[in-house]
Amino acid sequence: MRVDVDRTRCCGAGMCALTQPQVFDQGGEDGTVVLLSPHPPEELWDSVEECVRLCPSQAISLDGNAE
Repeated sequence: MRVDVDRTRCCGAGMCALTQPQVFDQGGEDGTVVLLSPHPPEELWDSVEECVRLCPSQAISLDGNAE
């Protein structure tokens, strides 16, 4: 699984960083998403998928075919 973020769409709600801090953080200047792990380990996939569902601006996307 590969995670992609679009910082221009991000509204800085922080749900991703709260839900999965091993994969997401928030930038200090504007609070927008910072991707820490574009290829998270399999044990984090469920929570990363939850982040996609929770994101109010749909700034997070997944490519399930990427290795």
